[in-house]
Amino acid sequence: MKTGRIIKVAGPLVVAEGMEEANIYDMVKVGEKGLIGEIIEMRNDKASIQVYEETTGIGPGDPVITTGEPLSIELGPGLIEAMFDGIQRPLNALESASNSPFLKRGVSVKSLDREKVWTFNPTIKNGEHVEAGDIIGTVQETSVILHKIMVPYGIKGTIKEIKAGDFTIVDTVAIVETENGDKELTLMQKWPSRKGRPYSKKLKPESPMITGQRVIDTFFPVAKGGAASVPGPFGAGKTVVQHQIAKWGDTEIVVYVGCGERGNEMTDVLNEFPELKDPKTGESLMKRTVLIANTSNMPVAAREASIYTGITIAEYFRDMGYSVSIMADSTSRWAEALREMSGRLEEMPGDEGYPAYLGSRLADYYERAGKVVCLGSDGREGAVTAIGAVSPPGGDISEPVSQATLRIVKVFWGLDANLAYKRHFPSINWLNSYSLYEDSVDKWMNNEVSQDWSSLRIEAMTLLQEESALQEIVSLVGIDALSENDRLKLEISKSIREDYLQQNAFHETDTYTSLDKQYKMLKLILLFRKEAERALKAGVYLNKILNLDEIRDRIARSKYISENEINKIDKIEEDLKTTIDTLINEEGGVLNA
Repeated sequence: MKTGRIIKVAGPLVVAEGMEEANIYDMVKVGEKGLIGEIIEMRNDKASIQVYEETTGIGPGDPVITTGEPLSIELGPGLIEAMFDGIQRPLNALESASNSPFLKRGVSVKSLDREKVWTFNPTIKNGEHVEAGDIIGTVQETSVILHKIMVPYGIKGTIKEIKAGDFTIVDTVAIVETENGDKELTLMQKWPSRKGRPYSKKLKPESPMITGQRVIDTFFPVAKGGAASVPGPFGAGKTVVQHQIAKWGDTEIVVYVGCGERGNEMTDVLNEFPELKDPKTGESLMKRTVLIANTSNMPVAAREASIYTGITIAEYFRDMGYSVSIMADSTSRWAEALREMSGRLEEMPGDEGYPAYLGSRLADYYERAGKVVCLGSDGREGAVTAIGAVSPPGGDISEPVSQATLRIVKVFWGLDANLAYKRHFPSINWLNSYSLYEDSVDKWMNNEVSQDWSSLRIEAMTLLQEESALQEIVSLVGIDALSENDRLKLEISKSIREDYLQQNAFHETDTYTSLDKQYKMLKLILLFRKEAERALKAGVYLNKILNLDEIRDRIARSKYISENEINKIDKIEEDLKTTIDTLINEEGGVLNA
């Protein structure tokens, strides 16, 4: 280890000389307290270091010791249910080591518990050939997650010895005979956070990540292994959308990164997640969740590292063959940390003061999402779906972080302040949002749900777009200027908005809607349109159709029908047809087949 000397301190940025033997992204210990830092720039023997702790009290002349290693994440049993800070220090262990709820500087704790004992069950035998990514055994980490112990990257050979039993994460459980000698394998491995974990092959994401949120699943789906962005102003519901996806999304592991969020919001997450009941298993949602908390009052440099910590953990579980979702809330705060460090490095600023490399750094993060064939001889598949919240100042998505994100991700869920003020949640604006996975997901939906899924979705979206144009005419000349057909379109569009797109996250039944129920609900609303048009052609006045309060109320309340009773929607369909038939007969029209 090489020791340098501090010559400059500027907030979280420290410059040290005598660091010619250090490398970019090496971890260092700064000052007498040994504060954790990372080298982000090298000029001759001078290293610019971002310090992940408060730098008050250190100054020129204090020592800097390089560890010779990059910021690496400890990967092994003990990740699930844990709560880490931005550089993977467990918050509970930090509190114990500090003997205070307020974190003390220079406190050093291991990321994973070295004392806890895990039961290891080998899945291979002595003499078997293994390569990087092969699963050598399993550990039951929680009641719902089976942790698969893999051969670390770069190791290939024959199993010389493997043991079953109870071990800590640093005990040797297997020995691999390689060309370069014997390698001891433990339950834990390390990986540099800024480097993507390798895989055999990247696959095209085609199957949707089902969230149970109707506006997302039906109109703007995200594929497993895809990347989505949720921009929106304060109070529009970004965090609730991410909570809903974390709870209801059909992924096996959730990694939630609170990056620069307000402390009270992150406290709510830390308190709520353990209490949330996982609908798939009936256990606590934490049994398959990793939380990374880096609030806005924590040192800004650690915020920049937090999303890399999160995505590395997500990739690790992906390599086991799991489907993982990672929520970053929010990448705007991460970009602000990037801007602050760039300013202290005296780099040339780009748009609105953000560094010129903002776009490439965001791409580095989002491109680590994907559906892949994992390393290993069994050809298992895993996926990481990245969902990032963006908090543009004043809700202006023309600002650099939003625009750079939109150039990378394929799904845009644009939250609308006006919808939020109207209490329409999720406040995803159906006219501004889009999903580039629609075509491939439509094929999946047509095969797995119903053949006419895509045609129903297109019809509903067309109605919503036509409604926008018709509303402009209404605002100019009034609704009486519209034909009965156009007035019917406005009514059906209103039903789609209020009875289908609007969804109550806190209602026991409405919080989640299966694909089958989504299909039946949308089909029912559009069937009302079809039947109403039939009645109009038969000479029935529009007002008579719109005054069918009983059947329209049943259509509106179909969202509150439980998943076990969705066949009741079929009964509403039958009653709707009967009601329209009766109306046509009463009005003396011709009953059309």
